[in-house]
Amino acid sequence: MASHRRPKQPSRTRVTVLTTAAAAAVALSANAANAAPSEKLGKDEVKAKVDKLYEQAEQATEKYNGAKEKQQKLQKEISTIQDSVARGQEELNKLRDGLGSLATAQYRSGGIDASVQLLLSSNPDDYLDKASTLDQLSSQQVDALKKIQDKQRELAQERAEATEKLKDLSATRTELGNKKKEVQSKLAEAQKLLNSLTAKEKAQLAEEQQRANRSSTERVDLGDTPPGSGFAQAAFSAAQTRLGSPYVYGATGPSSFDCSGLTSWAYAQAGVSIPRTSEAQSQIGTRIYNQSDLKVGDLVFFFNDLHHVGLYAGHGQILHAPRTGTVVRYESMTTIGGPFMFGVRV
Repeated sequence: MASHRRPKQPSRTRVTVLTTAAAAAVALSANAANAAPSEKLGKDEVKAKVDKLYEQAEQATEKYNGAKEKQQKLQKEISTIQDSVARGQEELNKLRDGLGSLATAQYRSGGIDASVQLLLSSNPDDYLDKASTLDQLSSQQVDALKKIQDKQRELAQERAEATEKLKDLSATRTELGNKKKEVQSKLAEAQKLLNSLTAKEKAQLAEEQQRANRSSTERVDLGDTPPGSGFAQAAFSAAQTRLGSPYVYGATGPSSFDCSGLTSWAYAQAGVSIPRTSEAQSQIGTRIYNQSDLKVGDLVFFFNDLHHVGLYAGHGQILHAPRTGTVVRYESMTTIGGPFMFGVRV
């Protein structure tokens, strides 16, 4: 007789696991299907993202430039203090030697008190604090001790200042390294996006950029735009000789530049020293908020954080080093990508 046993039902736990796994698989498949189209960005989308990354890299570049400038300044200050300390120590040693010679002479003449031995101590402060002992010293000895005391205090202050600046230098070097990594990260991310394009798309983008560079490196007609001061005009003329030079972050010329590197180099050629970074350059001279009042050679600043600067070229044009992948060129102020904030007449 045939058995009619009921088939074993799967446990509730097993059903739950299987159902959850199946649901997850469906969800993953759906997500993959939805994500697939967005993985491949079009040429224009890639260009927009890359341009944004280049802008962010330029922001980080100006911070990097500021940290680098601060590092160089601190190194010079520390070197100056250390030289001063070395000279001060030599002077202190001579003062001590002179005091020792004075004590020796007194001893040979038989006029030295036993307490005068303390004169040769490395810490005469304790000795000077004992007023009763001072009565046993000559005025010459007291003057010598006071000079030593003053020199020791001076050296202690200088050493403390050097220590603080060395701490600041260490922090600045850390900041410099972080900003450099940030710039490189943005540029690497941009390159990764560009690498996702087809060979044809890459060629099209390259041609577009080359056309933009070629068309904007031709000298502009300044027309009736008033020239700036003699040195502003000289700075602008110097910048014109760099048309076509590539943008390189952190570069200050003469063959490659970033934005503030170009402006600081140009003014240096005119014999005028201006700060290295765009933010610092915005703090000098006279500010001009009305674009119609700008003159050739004035510094012009863009974006709320002032991370981009160029030289006014007339007719709403500027001469500048735009960003990675471009060259020093003329460009309309309306196409910079950020608002015009103000100009500065140096």
